[in-house]
Amino acid sequence: MFSLALKRFVSRRGRPSIIYSDNGTNFKAASRELIELRRFISNHKEELEESFGQNDFNWKLIPPDYPHFGGLWEAGVKRMKYHLRRLTKDLVLTFEHLNTLLIEIEAILNSRPLFPLSDSPHDLLPLTPAHFLIGRSSSSYFHEPDVTHIAVNRLSLYQHLTQVKQHIWKRWSKEYISELQQRTKWRSNHGSLKINSLVLLKEDNAPLMHWKLGRIETIHFGSDGVGRIATIRTQGGVVQRSFPRICPLSIESTEDH
Repeated sequence: MFSLALKRFVSRRGRPSIIYSDNGTNFKAASRELIELRRFISNHKEELEESFGQNDFNWKLIPPDYPHFGGLWEAGVKRMKYHLRRLTKDLVLTFEHLNTLLIEIEAILNSRPLFPLSDSPHDLLPLTPAHFLIGRSSSSYFHEPDVTHIAVNRLSLYQHLTQVKQHIWKRWSKEYISELQQRTKWRSNHGSLKINSLVLLKEDNAPLMHWKLGRIETIHFGSDGVGRIATIRTQGGVVQRSFPRICPLSIESTEDH
């Protein structure tokens, strides 16, 4: 199973130079399939290491009993599995339907903005995981109408899959922005936001795979000298947002003065 998954990954994405993974101990409480995978890795560890060495792979395992070493990717996988399980628990899907849904979710995950693509104050494009995979940002097949508000019994299977994808986007994108806000120092030091910093705006009803980004033009301070509102230049024009609805992407924008 693991070898086949690795073959699919290399065939799609090319040969990686480094593979990060846990050491399999967290599979004990997982499903039977994951337990089988853990046993395979444990029983063939030397063969896998030798194979990776011959293919220029550098396989890095996190220390035993320290799952927080892989906290970021573990949290991301756990959150996505949680949403997917809840939204598809009553669905009976063929392989083609499930595979299509998973690949579309993959595109959603790889569309998330990480850092500014350049230092130019006129550039509003972010660097995303998709840039490392396909050289550009990922996009949806075509614009689909929002069906999240329609009752399931009124939807065809195709529309139901679209609804699942849209629900996952809405829930996960909000959680991702909240997580970014929690990981940045500006949450406790709002004055650290700078002019021309690329920021991600928190929007309640953003279209699928659409991240609203902009560059800060002006910071408005309150009577206490603390910045509370920013004027931001976006592709759609100039808007004003309060700091709780702004998430900086650049590491430099979160450094203390």
